[in-house]
Amino acid sequence: MTIDWDTLVSLIRKHDRFVLTSHIRPDCDALGSELGMAGILEAMGKEVVIVNGHQTPPILSFLDPTGSIRVIGENILGADVEGDCLIVLDTSAWAQLGPMAEVMRRFEGTKIVIDHHVGEDDLGAQFFKDTSAEATGHLVALLAKHAGVPITRPMATALYAAIATDTGWFRFNSTTSDTYRVIGDLVDCGASPSSIYSDLYERDTLGRVRLRGRILSRIQVENAGLLAHTFVRKEDFVESGALASDTEDAINLALAIVGVKVAFIMIEQLKGGFKVSFRSRCHVDCNELARTFGGGGHRAAAGAFVEGDFNEMQTRVLQATRAALNNKPVHA
Repeated sequence: MTIDWDTLVSLIRKHDRFVLTSHIRPDCDALGSELGMAGILEAMGKEVVIVNGHQTPPILSFLDPTGSIRVIGENILGADVEGDCLIVLDTSAWAQLGPMAEVMRRFEGTKIVIDHHVGEDDLGAQFFKDTSAEATGHLVALLAKHAGVPITRPMATALYAAIATDTGWFRFNSTTSDTYRVIGDLVDCGASPSSIYSDLYERDTLGRVRLRGRILSRIQVENAGLLAHTFVRKEDFVESGALASDTEDAINLALAIVGVKVAFIMIEQLKGGFKVSFRSRCHVDCNELARTFGGGGHRAAAGAFVEGDFNEMQTRVLQATRAALNNKPVHA
């Protein structure tokens, strides 16, 4: 799927006031894409406000040093979110919009989705998607080029972080030669790889480290070592002193075990329910697996939200994952 850049740029030029949003539990691709997009729009003389359904995780606050990103229900009310055009970045699903879903439904202006995920809901918007892209941040960087907008250092930092994290720091199969080309351009525009890496991975709190210890201690491996899974309960956050955002990328601890091809983690949410993250490096399609629970994402990485008793939901997720894994032989 390719994007009609001329149509997108033309559509943007027709409007003056923009609202940007992304998915709940925002990660670097969500935040970086929003901030990069805001930079493009501001350079084009547009008014821009970024409003998300959840707060920016403290570990990612370096991307928004001025605190420009607002949170629905905390420092802005849904009724006060107004504009000519609403752009959703890095998601195509109602469930992923959280509190912003209602804003999206009542919004009377033009609605646009810029995304790289496979699945999509009918959001009543015009879609500009490229599912072959490794990150939405890459698409925003390409938009800047097509719109003739120079990328500033803050934009370059945000977009570099978006791409680097969504590719597992360039180790996932989604990384291509085009990835390195756009990354090179962002470095030329002022992104500092060493500083971004340090901000992301060298600022662990004691609570985060303690929570990781719990996650590691609970890992179970089965199916001849091909499947690994673990979990986090609500009380773990209180007892370890960790934040909900400290579970970001924790699933990779299980996938890193030698021989493991599929992994998942269940994370109990503070307001109830469980976030389930799937990872695969074999034939198992995480997007299809997550869709059975109302979620979605990519073939190698996807997620879903489930509600119910922990033991019951863990059993259901395990059964679905085992079935997907045993569907055909696993190839290295």
